[in-house]
Amino acid sequence: MTGGRAQAVPRFPGGPSPDPAGSHHERRIRSFQPRRSRVTTSQEDALRRLWPMWGLDIDGLRTLDLAELFAAPDGTPSGLPVVLEIGFGMGEATAQMAADDPDTGILAVDVHTPGQGNLLGLAERNGLTNVRVANGDAIILLREMLAPASLDGLRVYFPDPWPKARHHKRRLIQPEFLTLAAPSLKPDALLHCATDWEPYAEQMLEVLTAHPDFENTQPDGGYAPRPAFRPFTRFEGQGLDKGHVVHDLLFRRTTDGETGSGN
Repeated sequence: MTGGRAQAVPRFPGGPSPDPAGSHHERRIRSFQPRRSRVTTSQEDALRRLWPMWGLDIDGLRTLDLAELFAAPDGTPSGLPVVLEIGFGMGEATAQMAADDPDTGILAVDVHTPGQGNLLGLAERNGLTNVRVANGDAIILLREMLAPASLDGLRVYFPDPWPKARHHKRRLIQPEFLTLAAPSLKPDALLHCATDWEPYAEQMLEVLTAHPDFENTQPDGGYAPRPAFRPFTRFEGQGLDKGHVVHDLLFRRTTDGETGSGN
C-alpha cells in the first residue's frame, strides 16, 4: 500500500460487499464483531471465482428461497433440509460437517473475508455442493430474509463471549435473539450452541431453559455431550490447552411456544 486509508474489508469484483445491508436496516443486536485480516492469494481467487455461484450478501431486501439457493448446477431446486450456522471462522469445521452429511445444506454466515474465501476453497476442493456462504449480519438474515419454519437447525459455535461484565449485553445468545430466531425454525429443529467460556455457557443454559420456544434435549436439563456431528476444532483445542471446559447445549424448537415476529 502506497498511501490512503485502509479499508476494513477488501473489495473483490463480484465478491462479498463490505456492508451489504448498508444503513437501511435497524441493528438492535449484532451477530458479529468486525475484524481486519489479510486475504491470501488463494482465498482471493476463491472469492472471485466462487462467490457468484455459492455466495450471498445479506442485504435484507428479499426473502430467500432456500430450495433455489441450494439448487443443483443445472438449476433443479434442492430438497435439502437447511441448517444455519452463525460464525464459522476459517470454515474447516463447516466443511467437515458438510462432507459428513451431504444430504443437509449448510448456510454459513460470517463477516470474516479470509474465512469466507477459505470455506469456498474447501468446498470446491472437496466437491461440497451443499454449502452456501453468506456475508453480513445474521440478525438481518433471520429478521428480514428467511421464511417462517424454513430452517431445520441453527448452529452457534464458540461465539464471542464478551467476558467483561459491561459487554455482556453484546452476547448473541440472549432472549431477544432466541425470540427472533424461533419463527424461522421448523418444529423440533435443533438449536446447537457450544462455548468454552464457562460464564457464557451458564448464561446460555439459563436463557434457553427459560425461553418458551425451546426445550432442552437432555433429561437432566443440563449440558449435552459433544455430538459426533460437531467436529473437534483447532480453536476448541486451544481453549482446552488453556484449561477451558467446552459445553454443548442442544435445544429443540417447541411446537407450542408463542413467539412474536421479532420485529
